[in-house]
Amino acid sequence: MSVGTRSNLADVLAGLKHGVLLAVAVAALLLPPSGIPSHSLPTTDQTAPASGEAVAAQMAPRADFGSLSPSSDARHVADWVTGSKDNKRLPFAILDKRGARVYVFDAQARLIGSSLVLLGSSVGDDSAAGIGNRPLSAVRSYERTTAAGRFVSEPGHDEAGDNVVWVDYDAALAMHRVKIIDPKERRFERLATDSIDDKRISNGCINVPIAFFDSVVEPALGRSQAIVYVLPEVKPIQLVFPDAYQLVAR
Repeated sequence: MSVGTRSNLADVLAGLKHGVLLAVAVAALLLPPSGIPSHSLPTTDQTAPASGEAVAAQMAPRADFGSLSPSSDARHVADWVTGSKDNKRLPFAILDKRGARVYVFDAQARLIGSSLVLLGSSVGDDSAAGIGNRPLSAVRSYERTTAAGRFVSEPGHDEAGDNVVWVDYDAALAMHRVKIIDPKERRFERLATDSIDDKRISNGCINVPIAFFDSVVEPALGRSQAIVYVLPEVKPIQLVFPDAYQLVAR
């Protein structure tokens, strides 16, 4: 064999050796580590697809409470109203009796304002039979409740001629400015405290601060019909608003 032939053969062998090393390096990059089956390697997206109900819940419109943090029941009912359009394109209010607070929304479920309120002095979720036809002197102390439920309200006037929002006209249940009935009740002072217990003093009506009635309640609820949702404090909320909790029940 000539020198030239031996030189060419050495070049070929060197090229083959370089190719084998290159192939081994590529295989090491592409193949899974030893002992791990390829089918167990993570894919680019292992997120489980969301269920239809979960997607619907994420996409459903929610009531806009702004920076406020309502109770879970107030949030749930307000979101149900927003998603189901139960307010019939009317302004609406959510009254959380346990928190003694009212939230007033426009027709698009955007919060207009919120305030602490005074409520019936007696705990309960029903109006006494025929209470709207009786004078206050004939209303017993245990009958002074603020009824729970869904009400179609309308603007009107009380016996003194003051503007009110009739939540339930037949039961004489109204939302109105706080006023002095008996100085010993200290209604204005009660509204100014953070104590929920202080808020139980009315004959059943919903008393709100004068400025709040003038700037929020009257413009939103006092010019046409509206919907008022009064959350219960004794009854299960699922019983009072079954449609709002239908999905939960299922």
